[in-house]
Amino acid sequence: MRDFYEILEIEKNASVDDIKKAYRRLAKKHHPDLNPDNPEAEQNFKEVSYAYEILSNQEMRVRYDQYGHAGINPQSGAGNFGDFGDIFGDIFDVFGGFGSRSGRTGRKNGPVKGADIEQRITIEFEEAVFGIEKQVQVRRYETCPTCEGTGAKPGTDKKTCSKCNGSGEVRYAQQTPFGQFVQVGVCDECQGTGEIIEEHCETCHGEGKVIKTKKIDVKIPAGVDNGSIMSVRGEGHSGQRGGQSGDLYLYISVKEHSIFTREELNLFVDVPITYTQAILGSVIEVPTLEGVEKYEIPEGTDSHTVFKLKHKGVPNVRGLGKGDLFFVVKVIIPKNINEKQKEQLLSYAESMGEKYKAPEKKGFFKKVKDAFN
Repeated sequence: MRDFYEILEIEKNASVDDIKKAYRRLAKKHHPDLNPDNPEAEQNFKEVSYAYEILSNQEMRVRYDQYGHAGINPQSGAGNFGDFGDIFGDIFDVFGGFGSRSGRTGRKNGPVKGADIEQRITIEFEEAVFGIEKQVQVRRYETCPTCEGTGAKPGTDKKTCSKCNGSGEVRYAQQTPFGQFVQVGVCDECQGTGEIIEEHCETCHGEGKVIKTKKIDVKIPAGVDNGSIMSVRGEGHSGQRGGQSGDLYLYISVKEHSIFTREELNLFVDVPITYTQAILGSVIEVPTLEGVEKYEIPEGTDSHTVFKLKHKGVPNVRGLGKGDLFFVVKVIIPKNINEKQKEQLLSYAESMGEKYKAPEKKGFFKKVKDAFN
């Protein structure tokens, strides 16, 4: 068996609060009802629960720290075992009334909130900036319309479980030389409901819920970013015994734009300008997500100079202002010019006192010879 501290992902000097926080997090993560498609979840859940059962009991923790697993084995003679039923109370706290132990009878039969649904959605760059209403398709459990969630065939009744007398739980006691070991568990006859269905509903086969596909209209606010998580209340799986439905969590992925990039609320874009515009200055057109803006660049603008357009960036998702748009001018050097243009450039170089020397044109064999020399 693995080390209990390793199972709960805590240090050996962890406080009682640290142990409880770790247990709550991992119990919810591995609970079988929240992981119906993961066969390992139940085993992980049991392992986490047992580790918490030992480490949350001060006496048992001391024995475990001193003797390891032998210290908590009643057959080893290392210690005296008491009632560890409190572990179940903590499970119920985590899942909001998923069950009950002795003294808590009836909580198992109370309302249970439905599980949440997590789903990924991909939107365009502009949709993330300006917001959009999207239709999302989800598959979720809903209350069976035939039996209204009871799981019983219409016209029939449930009967009280004879094994647990309706409590949904049973006690297991074991007498050892060191005392009586008592533990409370879910009744295996009624699976903790306290009731037995004699005739199952033909629609849901006694489950009380059916899986359906539903299209939901979701309003995505302006300013969401790649990796944003959006919650839609009450659109998850339906609850049990009158419990409210879970929530839908949308994990948003944003596609890249062809020319714009984004950093938080600011936008960045490259704007090409000519050699003449860079030297003489010019009024240029700058693309924004809201249209083209005119901007006057000064004389002698260097390539890769950065300019800013205020409030032309991304709106804050909470409505608190907007970011800016930064554009980088890049001087485009023409690749091919005619003889007249060359003469004009040489005349310009001469007027600037520049001693221009044309590159020497070498043949193939001359280049090879120079390379070896």
